[in-house]
Amino acid sequence: MSVVLGLSAHFHDSAAALVVDGTIVAAAQEERFSRTKHDARLPLDATAFCLAQAGLTMADVDHVAFYEKPLKKFERVLVTQLREFPRSGGAFGRAMGRWLTRRLWQKSELCLELGASPEQLLFLDHHLSHAASAYLVSPFDRAAVLTVDGVGEWASTTIYDAATCDGRTRIDGVEEQRFPHSIGLLYSALTAYLGFRVNNGEYKVMGLASYGQPRFEAEFAKLVHIDEDGSVRLDPRYFAYRHSATRSFTPALEALLGPARAPGSPLEPTHGEGARFADVAATLQRVTERAMLALARRARERTGAPNLCLAGGVALNSVANHAIARSGLFEQVFVQPAAGDAGGALGAALYVDHVLCGSRRPAPMTDAFLGRGFDPDEVRRFFVDCRVPHAHLRDPDVFDREVARRLARGEVGGWFQGRFEWGPRALGHRSILADARGPGVADRVNRRIKFREPFRPFAPAVRASEASRWFDVDPGDLLSPFMLSVAPVTEEGRRVLPAITHVDGTARVQVVRAEHNPRFARLLDAFAAQTGVGVLLNTSMNLRGEPLCATPAEAYGVLQRSGLDFLAIEDLIVTKKERRHAA
Repeated sequence: MSVVLGLSAHFHDSAAALVVDGTIVAAAQEERFSRTKHDARLPLDATAFCLAQAGLTMADVDHVAFYEKPLKKFERVLVTQLREFPRSGGAFGRAMGRWLTRRLWQKSELCLELGASPEQLLFLDHHLSHAASAYLVSPFDRAAVLTVDGVGEWASTTIYDAATCDGRTRIDGVEEQRFPHSIGLLYSALTAYLGFRVNNGEYKVMGLASYGQPRFEAEFAKLVHIDEDGSVRLDPRYFAYRHSATRSFTPALEALLGPARAPGSPLEPTHGEGARFADVAATLQRVTERAMLALARRARERTGAPNLCLAGGVALNSVANHAIARSGLFEQVFVQPAAGDAGGALGAALYVDHVLCGSRRPAPMTDAFLGRGFDPDEVRRFFVDCRVPHAHLRDPDVFDREVARRLARGEVGGWFQGRFEWGPRALGHRSILADARGPGVADRVNRRIKFREPFRPFAPAVRASEASRWFDVDPGDLLSPFMLSVAPVTEEGRRVLPAITHVDGTARVQVVRAEHNPRFARLLDAFAAQTGVGVLLNTSMNLRGEPLCATPAEAYGVLQRSGLDFLAIEDLIVTKKERRHAA
């Protein structure tokens, strides 16, 4: 038996994943346990969960696979800082403080904190971990793999040629682009310019872009040049990430595009300075899509593979994913749901287990429910012990009809079922749900429940059987089950579903198939039976600045601290108005 624990840590979104003989037993980000969003610390709690899920201890683990090579990454940091000296003096001091105290001694830290032995440890290349995380759980025997992020050790973009034949897999690097030239770092720098947190606010930039027009293309041509092969060259005069520990752009960028937005300041994207920021975001999105399409074209030319896997943080850009999928360059496009650094933990574990240890290749990933779950009796004991009133509906059909009835009459509910999701999207296990037909629903959820910016869009979850009625989407594609693609809303959909139709007439669609997500599919069926519409607004069950809920206590906290009307958790319904238990 092969037991491999994969880990990612020390940048953002640290995570652990456990693979046993080709089966992904568990995977989770540390933030779900620490409650620190994008937690970068060594994932001790996530590791403990993964081992407990399998009933194993660290002594049972054959290999601990770390998602990057610390010495190689240190080389890049050191060389870059010395090249930029003396203006990198402050950043150099901070970087050496981190590296010389902990990060450079990663092997010792893993042994000390996890109880692992040096013989168990393996360190993989960052982009190879990304590539393995996508290809090895894809349904493809042959595929090009494109990994695009800020930077790994040295690489910022890599093309791989991957194939499986007679049970053996190869993932061969074809070409790469290196730091400091990076489409991911361009997006991060402009995210900071727009007043959002790097590695946290990029999805806000995507939402803001829909309000603007790409009228800064001439200015962006000075920032970045995109070659025909998709490689990018950034003009260093506009970027500070090579020599500053606190800023990613220089005053020259503000001279070119106008003053940056102060973090936390009001943002109204339809007029004034807000409209300018929306136009900058729209131009950034246009440039990113152009670069990603060029890279996809290059991957096809270099590999000749009929299918494409995408990985790295930029692969979470659902608008660019849709453009590639609709380009006709490949038959199918696949993105693993935790495409960013968290996914590197899974990729490292899969690569060691399958490619190095010879275990069978895992089955294609059709759902993302790899986190912790709770037995219904355990959930009920929690609410009984806390003296929280609740209704216990043992019959699943009765339960679903009651939830659907509440949603159809305009209530907004939390939906907590099974194991929590792997990756940043709520896919129907830790979701906040609402009727997408209500014209004021989106504003209510943004302001009174999520407490977030009013320009942020909401995603729809739709039954596969009626997806094409509401959205211009192929129900059989591989992106929509994980909410990783944006599609136009049909004319009927725009008229009937205002709460999930973004300002540009699109939506980030989740197509729900009963064979892969049966519990959520049954609720959509119940809602369709009452309303004739098998679509619900689906957003993550968390409040602004917090990670996705992992436990019943956290879900109850969201109910109590927000304008949520009810919580449907396993076979219980909890509201703020219930006054007695229902047996």
